[in-house]
Amino acid sequence: MGTATEATHSSLSSWQTAATVSSPSVLERLRAELIKIREDLLAEGDLPIEPATDKADLDEAPLAEMNQVIASKRNQTRGIVLKRVAMALGRMEKDPDDFMNCVECGEPIGKRLLALPYVDMCVACQEESDGSHKTGRRRSVTDYR
Repeated sequence: MGTATEATHSSLSSWQTAATVSSPSVLERLRAELIKIREDLLAEGDLPIEPATDKADLDEAPLAEMNQVIASKRNQTRGIVLKRVAMALGRMEKDPDDFMNCVECGEPIGKRLLALPYVDMCVACQEESDGSHKTGRRRSVTDYR
């Protein structure tokens, strides 16, 4: 008798195995997922950004501003994801055999496609593209004297 967690893990394992091999069934599953993401985002629509009022209570002004920033950022992120989904669907249509490979190095993207079917780079190339995040001690004002 399996639990829901085991079923999910089993499903994920089959996706992980399938994601390493470019096959029509995997591409169709990814295409269906991309279309679902696009439909969900379009159905949600933009969050309304409430205009600031001159008569706002001074205590309410920071909350109103924060709500505007949150709505604006969510709408911006939604637009970026919609654009990436459209680009992924275009890549899939143009060259289905190469869709699951990194656009930078040509290596298989792998498991990233399971979580984000609109990605176009492997982890290593994405990290390089984002810039290295140097670890170490924090800078201080005295470091610049």
